[in-house]
Amino acid sequence: MPCSLRVLDLHSNQLQGKIPVLSSPHVFALDYSRNNFSSSIPDDIGAYFTSNTIFFSVASNNLHGIIPRSICNSQSLEILDLSNNSLSGSFPQCLTTMKALAVLNLRRNNLTDYIADKFPQSCSLQSLDLSGNQIQGQFPKSLTNCTKREVLILGKNQITDAFPCFLKNISTLRVLALQSNKFYGHIGCAKTNGTWPMLQIIDLANNNFDGEIPGSSLSTWQAMMANKDDAASKLHHLQFHNQYFCQDAITVTSKGIDMELVKVLTVFTSIDFSCNKFNGPIPEEIGELKSLRVLNLSGNAFTGEIPSSLGNLQQLESLDLSQNNLGGQIPPQLAKLTFLSFMNVSYNQLVGEIPKGTQISTFSKASFVGNKGLYGPPLTAENRPVLSPPTLEGSHQNSGGEIYWGLISAEIGFTFGIGMAIGSLLFCKRWRNWYYKAMFNILVKIFPQLEERCGN
Repeated sequence: MPCSLRVLDLHSNQLQGKIPVLSSPHVFALDYSRNNFSSSIPDDIGAYFTSNTIFFSVASNNLHGIIPRSICNSQSLEILDLSNNSLSGSFPQCLTTMKALAVLNLRRNNLTDYIADKFPQSCSLQSLDLSGNQIQGQFPKSLTNCTKREVLILGKNQITDAFPCFLKNISTLRVLALQSNKFYGHIGCAKTNGTWPMLQIIDLANNNFDGEIPGSSLSTWQAMMANKDDAASKLHHLQFHNQYFCQDAITVTSKGIDMELVKVLTVFTSIDFSCNKFNGPIPEEIGELKSLRVLNLSGNAFTGEIPSSLGNLQQLESLDLSQNNLGGQIPPQLAKLTFLSFMNVSYNQLVGEIPKGTQISTFSKASFVGNKGLYGPPLTAENRPVLSPPTLEGSHQNSGGEIYWGLISAEIGFTFGIGMAIGSLLFCKRWRNWYYKAMFNILVKIFPQLEERCGN
């Protein structure tokens, strides 16, 4: 009985040269990823896809050239992964019209032009990753037709548009990453009730967003509000015939460094709004996101105090509030966050003593610098501000800490005494005559010869 090849898996080897083409009527998965193929993708590659082919990956090679349009002819392809190569040219607009396509990953290439606003009404796309290219233009509004959308990653491009409020009705959205583009304006959306209840990761860093963060929007992110015991720990994947699957990947900034998550766990949650123009107070509602693990609000213009509600984030591992205009004291509730392994509140206007806690005491001095009124370990060894004014021993300060009354009183008394003595000599003849006579008698006792020379 002749055997029929169904899966060709050559990933994670050291294969070189051109991509081998395989024509088999029964093959449904072709995986050439993580090798050293250095050719271009054959122009007629789509002709080798049969009605059974649902998976094709050449990710993480050294491929160059353009993406062949023949790929779009496949009516059965569900996963297309061409990421981490050197593919160039325009973004193939025909890819947006593939009705069966569920996962499209073109991250880290050199694609240009714009994304066509032609996603069909029957769009099946669940995961779209175009990050790390040079794509321009506006956000395609027809993405609302992809009602099964779970992952949308467009970071590190040149997209110019307002916040995509039109996606608010896609209740399945779990990952929204728009970092390092040219997005602008407010992020508040009207009628936010029930918006993105499954959202786990949102990354808006390095854009031009401004205004206040609406607390009402945060209150709808139910997946971030779930307790640890309620969160599932299974991997997110698309499984094919219980044999073949593809895993999402995303780069997040955690603990001050970029970290790539190859397997997006449903228990991982992250908010990154850093390097924008957000202002106003930090919403108290963030404290309701009890499963949040990473919170980065650095490089904005937030004012007010750090909400004490952040002490409710018992799963928080990384907190970055640096380079804002935050004032007041560091909430002592933060000392109770036992999982917190990174915190940075530097370059704000914080005052008072740094809370003492098992976690906060382990952070470096760099986490607290740039706050003139902040003191205590690890910033200072003594319990006083770093830039405290110098004091004179034995002197007493008033409440403003500027006037030394002991020193001033001595100066005033000395001046007053000199003035009284000189004034009496100048304006009182009787006192003047007595003074001269007294001084003469004293000098005569010291120098007797003065009496013989001067007489009385």
